[in-house]
Amino acid sequence: MHPIYRWLIPALWLAWIAYWLLAAHGAKATARREPWTSRLSHIMPLALGIWFQSVPTPGWPSLDRHIVTWTPTLLWFGTALVAAGLGWTVYARRHLGANWSGMVEQKRGHELVRTGPYAWTRHPIYSGLLLAFAGAAITLDRWRGLLGLLIIAAAFVRKLRIEERFMEELFPLDYKRYRCEVGMLLPRPRHL
Repeated sequence: MHPIYRWLIPALWLAWIAYWLLAAHGAKATARREPWTSRLSHIMPLALGIWFQSVPTPGWPSLDRHIVTWTPTLLWFGTALVAAGLGWTVYARRHLGANWSGMVEQKRGHELVRTGPYAWTRHPIYSGLLLAFAGAAITLDRWRGLLGLLIIAAAFVRKLRIEERFMEELFPLDYKRYRCEVGMLLPRPRHL
C-alpha cells in the first residue's frame, strides 16, 4: 500500500472528523428524530462501505485486485478529490450552521437553507462525502474501494430520502419548489 493511502488519506479524514465533532456543538435542540430502526437502515451499509475502503484486506482476493495500472498522477488525483470533497462538506456544514445534525432530525426553529452550497445541490454534504470516497477509491485502486463507494452511495441515498420526507413535512410548499429548482446531489443546469 502506498504511503499516501496509508498516511495522508487517513490524516485528511481524521482532521475532518475532528472538525465535525467540534462543529457539532451549538446545533439547535432536536424536535423530532428518525426511529433507530430507520437509522440502522443507512448506518449499517455506510459502515460496510467504509470497511471495504479502509481495511488492509477484506479476505477476498478478487476484491483486492487493481482496477487500473497504478500511476502517481492517479494517486494524487484521488488525494485531491478526497481533500476537495471534505473541504466542500466543511463549507456546507458551516453554511448550514445550527440547523445541522448528523442524524435525520427536525430541529427546533428549523430553517430551510437555500443559499451557498445549498443553492447548487440540496445535499452538498453528501455530494462532498461521495467525492471524497470516490477519491479514496481511486487512490486505493482496488475493486473493494469501488464496491465500498457503491455501498456508501446507496446508504447516502437511503438517508437523504428520509431527510427529504422530513423536510417536505416541515416545509411542504417551499421544499417542493426547492426540489424542482435544485438537484439532489449534482447541480442542475439553470434555465435561462
